Amino acid sequence: MKALVLAATALLAGTASTSFQPPAKSAAKPKAAAAPKPTRLRFLVASTGNEARYRVREQLVGRDLPNDAIGATKDITGLLVVEPNGTVIRDSSKITVKVATLASDQSRRDGYLRRRTLETEKFPDVVLVPRTFQGIAAPIAPGTSATFSLVGDLTIHGETRPTTWHVTARADGPAIVGTATTAFTFKDFNLDQPRVPIVLSVADTLKLEYDFRFLPDSTK
Repeated sequence: MKALVLAATALLAGTASTSFQPPAKSAAKPKAAAAPKPTRLRFLVASTGNEARYRVREQLVGRDLPNDAIGATKDITGLLVVEPNGTVIRDSSKITVKVATLASDQSRRDGYLRRRTLETEKFPDVVLVPRTFQGIAAPIAPGTSATFSLVGDLTIHGETRPTTWHVTARADGPAIVGTATTAFTFKDFNLDQPRVPIVLSVADTLKLEYDFRFLPDSTK
């Protein structure tokens, strides 16, 4: 009888140990590699092909009709950084114009602008920080052109205001070239309207024009 009980106990113990073995762990599946982030596109202001201009209507002494006073400079530097979908990277994008080098066809006008209107010794730079493109969803493809708007913060004479620029651009080989224009009043930036002996009157609206040429930044 004792032998029968021992045999039954051993059989039950063996069954229990067989029935309740924890399942073997399956091998962990390798994680899929993360997709690489799209590379941002960086464009530098080229050393040639860039010019910034102001244009304002004025009436000169001794002339029957008004004309446009135009001053220009090629002293421009900057960088534009965008995502592949055309989103501007605001913290990395800036265009700077050295306004002390603006020159027109009248040296007295230029001197007044430097000393009084722009006060270039205190405020040597005009700076545009692009914020967003409107009407375009991706960088311009080679061999194509586009017309769109650029909204950016413009700083003149220590005053920063939002501005909208009308842009026409095309891809010229690796370069992006075109023209951007905007307009505002002298009062918008607390600017003193030019008043020199040769000028009878100056219109309140000031236009800015920028002929640009950007090249891919090969340093990044």
